[in-house]
Amino acid sequence: MREMGRGHALALVLPVVCAALFGALVPAALGAENAVATPATLSLAEAQRLALQNNWDLLTAGGDVDAAKGVDETAHEFPNPTLNLAENLINVDRTSRTALGGAYFDRSYDSIAGLSQLFELGKRGHRQDSAAAGLQSARARFLDAKRQLNLNVAKAFVAAVQAEENVKILNESAATLRQEAEIAAVRLRAGDISVTDKAQIEIAAERFELDADDAEAAAVAARIALETLLGAAQPTGQWRAAETLDALAEADAGEAQEPTAPRPDLVAAQTAQRKAEADVRLQKATAIPDLTVGAQYERQPPDQPNTVGFQLSLPLPFWNFNLGGVRTAAAARDQARLAVEKTQAQIAADVLTARVAYRAAKLRWRAYRDSIRQRSAQVRQAVAYAYEKGNASLLDLLSAERADNDVRLGAAQAAGDTAAAAAALKAALGGQ
Repeated sequence: MREMGRGHALALVLPVVCAALFGALVPAALGAENAVATPATLSLAEAQRLALQNNWDLLTAGGDVDAAKGVDETAHEFPNPTLNLAENLINVDRTSRTALGGAYFDRSYDSIAGLSQLFELGKRGHRQDSAAAGLQSARARFLDAKRQLNLNVAKAFVAAVQAEENVKILNESAATLRQEAEIAAVRLRAGDISVTDKAQIEIAAERFELDADDAEAAAVAARIALETLLGAAQPTGQWRAAETLDALAEADAGEAQEPTAPRPDLVAAQTAQRKAEADVRLQKATAIPDLTVGAQYERQPPDQPNTVGFQLSLPLPFWNFNLGGVRTAAAARDQARLAVEKTQAQIAADVLTARVAYRAAKLRWRAYRDSIRQRSAQVRQAVAYAYEKGNASLLDLLSAERADNDVRLGAAQAAGDTAAAAAALKAALGGQ
């Protein structure tokens, strides 16, 4: 039984320590302006709300959306014109004075002012399509990050509540045995039992108390893990849950619900595929020469005081057809297509797996709640009464106490598994 208590503690502590270390490093790097103060009493809905406002990973995902907006804005910008100014034929050996005079613009300098503009041919539309798809993909990834965050918060919240329930169960078991020890003391004075029997009861009670201490440490660590997800710069692990474990297990998981819209990770994969397709078209269009149109004014006194000129410029596609860029983009497009197919298969597997896990967990928890837990308590009470009357052995008493303790811990585990499975099913169905 003690090994079971330590196993529960270890299973909760290991992921918590990793999350706590991450939470200690990230706030130091990003600053504490987004840090949140954890309320003394916290509900699951409130925890998810705080996480959506302050979680470091989600804030980073929001920054990715802002970056994609910048790329989209850049794709709609038009190339700037180029201004060219030149002063040529400056005579350094003798004066540049002409018959027109010696003023600056009357000298024989060759003064040129030109303006040129680049016109992209067949590229802007594809570049804008790529940027727009990239922005949609970033937004979908942000929504998927919210979906995953809500799931992680729900699991962390359930783990904290379950750990606290384990503490309560072990303390109750210890208290029950302490009462049995008091009864044993009376029977010892009456000569009904030996000192050894009383000592064994006290030892069993002390072991339950030690297990409760281990469970309390695990509960604090689980609460700290949740605070890390909430963006707390200095988690304390002092909050308490507003819901009971049974209430969390009873929450509707939308088992009969069917997805009404594509899941965000599928939308992200599909928009990434559209971006890759636009990139292929853009790379193919890159082989089309861009046209540069220019006009210039030239002044060269005295013979050509004022002249204008026009020019068209474009590269000749003799050697470079951007075949490497097209091939690279095509490979990325094929990978994006496979990613969509993989995501579709993964979503189908997630939903089916989550449904099966939720139904199994719910059946197990209801069996504990409606039958096993009550019968175990009745057996423990009956054996304890029989022991007090001298009709049961010490071994029977200790076995009944340990069995009932294990059943109550198993019931708590089943309730926690049901609540976690419900959150996983909601997430698999695309719930935010």
